[in-house]
Amino acid sequence: MGRMDLMSSGRNGSEVPPSAGPGGLLDASDDAAAVISADGIVTGWTRAAEALLGYSAPEVVGHSAARLLATPGDPVRVAGVAERCREGMGWSGLIPVQHRDGSRIDVDLRVSASFRIGTDECFLISARELKQQWTVGQSILDGFLTRSPVGMAVMDAQLRYVWLNDTLERFGGVPREQRLGRRLSDVLPGLHAETIEGLMRKVLATGIPVTDYEYVGWSWSDPRRQHAYSTSFFPLVNADDTVTGICYMVLDVTERWNARQLLSLVNEAGTCVGRTLDVTRTAQELADFAVPRFADFVYVDLLEPVLSTEGHGTWLSDAGPPAAKPVMRRVGMSSVRKGCPEAVVRVGEKLDFIPPPYNVNLLIDGEPIFIPVLDPANLQWVAEQPARSARIREFGLHSLISVPMRARNTVLGLTTFVRSLNPVSFQPDDVLLARELVARAALCVDNARRFSREHAAAVTLQRNLLPHALTGGSALDVASSYLPADPTGGVGGDWFDVIPLSGARVGLVVGDVVGHGITAAATMGRLRTAVQTLADMDLPPDELLAHLDDLVLRLSEEEDDTETARETSTTVLGATCLYAVYDPVTRRCTMARAGHPPPIVLSPDGHVYYPELPAGPPLGLGGMAFEAAVIELAENSLLGLYTNGLIEGADHDMGLGLDRLALALSQPEPDLDALCATAVQRLVPVPQPDDIALLLTRMHALNTDDVASWEVPFDPAAVSDVRLRVTRQVQAWGLEELAMTTELIASELVTNAIRHAAGPVRLRLLRNSRLTCEVSDGSNTAPRLKHARSTDEGGRGLFLVAQFAHRWGTRYTPEGKIIWTEQEIP
Repeated sequence: MGRMDLMSSGRNGSEVPPSAGPGGLLDASDDAAAVISADGIVTGWTRAAEALLGYSAPEVVGHSAARLLATPGDPVRVAGVAERCREGMGWSGLIPVQHRDGSRIDVDLRVSASFRIGTDECFLISARELKQQWTVGQSILDGFLTRSPVGMAVMDAQLRYVWLNDTLERFGGVPREQRLGRRLSDVLPGLHAETIEGLMRKVLATGIPVTDYEYVGWSWSDPRRQHAYSTSFFPLVNADDTVTGICYMVLDVTERWNARQLLSLVNEAGTCVGRTLDVTRTAQELADFAVPRFADFVYVDLLEPVLSTEGHGTWLSDAGPPAAKPVMRRVGMSSVRKGCPEAVVRVGEKLDFIPPPYNVNLLIDGEPIFIPVLDPANLQWVAEQPARSARIREFGLHSLISVPMRARNTVLGLTTFVRSLNPVSFQPDDVLLARELVARAALCVDNARRFSREHAAAVTLQRNLLPHALTGGSALDVASSYLPADPTGGVGGDWFDVIPLSGARVGLVVGDVVGHGITAAATMGRLRTAVQTLADMDLPPDELLAHLDDLVLRLSEEEDDTETARETSTTVLGATCLYAVYDPVTRRCTMARAGHPPPIVLSPDGHVYYPELPAGPPLGLGGMAFEAAVIELAENSLLGLYTNGLIEGADHDMGLGLDRLALALSQPEPDLDALCATAVQRLVPVPQPDDIALLLTRMHALNTDDVASWEVPFDPAAVSDVRLRVTRQVQAWGLEELAMTTELIASELVTNAIRHAAGPVRLRLLRNSRLTCEVSDGSNTAPRLKHARSTDEGGRGLFLVAQFAHRWGTRYTPEGKIIWTEQEIP
């Protein structure tokens, strides 16, 4: 058995059965390995074996393995091991071996089942050094339990303290001897004791642990500050799995709890503060939100320029801030006490208060003021703010944080948080929360401030672009009503106008630009000017809308090409429009519309209807034609033009809106202005997100006595007869002062028609607010005003006409053209 001396020095303990699978007997990838023959000679040596024992392969191979052992061999035991390996089972155990330097190494030795190399029987041996394992002594274990940062306790089945460590004793502030043998509800009745004991009973009954139960409460160790704790409970069982008690562990998580509460509070503030684009309401929302969640008394003071809708609203100038304290106005305030009796300044009043000893640099620097303990006897407070010092003493105000409101490098004001009924003073972490709350509110205030300015500018622009006075002459009576959109919706692009035309006619227009804001208002002004220009050219309604459609399309294309439009999205998207021309001589009204709601007509007999007009596409689409329709209106008929905001609403469709409009205008009201205002108030009792415009006209017919017309023979000799008839008619109307000029105008126009145009020629005189002279012919050639030279025999006719007439022009008809003049009636 001497051949197995290597195995003879196995450990004196029990043998270890071989392992199977990875990491078992044959898993020697990381171990020192050697091959030994049945007579104990080393025939193979690995690099890992060399690293473990220090011998190189030439020093070991061919030599006996016995010299590698640190103890003498045991032949009987070696024989048993060899026999076991020959049976294919292998062997493992602990053996001391000797390093080349003479030191002893304990290794875990494993011997494989025997195998043959040629005719020789061999064994594969692998070894791994045993590292010294750290053992836990009783003193270390006791120190761990008593000095752990986690509070621990053992309770019996009746939930009485059996054992607790020093940390738990420190958490509760109750000595150990006063706890042992008593229940938690007896020791700390206010610390959610009943709930915690309920959880313990549940663990005792079910055997299921409860982990990470969090609660907040007060303890004797720190009676002036709430703490948050995380507790876990698990059952204690004996050998027969019987639950004998409860072990619970407590961890102070106050910092984590506070951080989570602060984050939750900030997130909640995001939904409660800044819900409207109103500066004062946003400030009040901040004060209401912070009381009582964070403070007992909160007030928000904003700089006067911030509340102004004029200028830039900034307190700072290029030369720096003013030396004096800035004038602010209180815009928001809230308190746990009804009526805010702590306040020295009420909402709406001016003030220049900055907490002593600070000055205007506080607002500029933007750093919060933190006064954890307010002293009413402070000499600076008593000297500079005696009224506030008295309130501090009277209501027990004991802690203060003031945070400057700044947004986008603009100073807005100051928000102050004060505690009184809450006995806990503000902590440094509270300053971070106050800063975050004010920062969010400041951004909302600045947004509201900017919106208010833009809205005010848009409203001013729109009102300046709308007509300040409307007149329909003798052709019709006019009343109008314009209602801006709710400020949150922005100013729209609604407009209307009444345009005097030639021949006693009147043009009526109403339109609505898509979108809101200054862009819509400016576009409305451009379109209104374009309509006035096109109407002055006496274009029929369908042609006027076609030209207006081209204009909107061109404006859109121009703005699409500009860098500003790409950055600000101010492209004109389109508009709707309705244009009508009323002739009081024929009582006919020619209308065309571009995607606009139809007009409403109320006959003198009370019949209400909406004329069937071709709808037409909205302006800005291009490539589509517009159609005009003609209706005849009885004298004293009521014609109403309006925008869609008057008939549309969230609670009804357009059909119902049209019915309501008809009912509102059917009320017996002789005064047109009163009817217009009453109808708008009835249909739109509260602000709407869209502008509203209503234009009402009561139609009149020109008396036949105020119209005179003659067919003129196409003969130059007829001019003298024309002069005579014109003079007589003007004198019959009592306008002797205009007889000579009217005779001259009619003579020149008829002469030009006979000389340069085609028949038939017709002359018409109209008397209304002005004296109108019209000459029609069958030619489409427009006359031109010339400046004749001194040697020219002619060419002065139209020049004389232009000198005597108040205004003159040409309009075209399907039969030709009409040249008209107007003279002011003295």
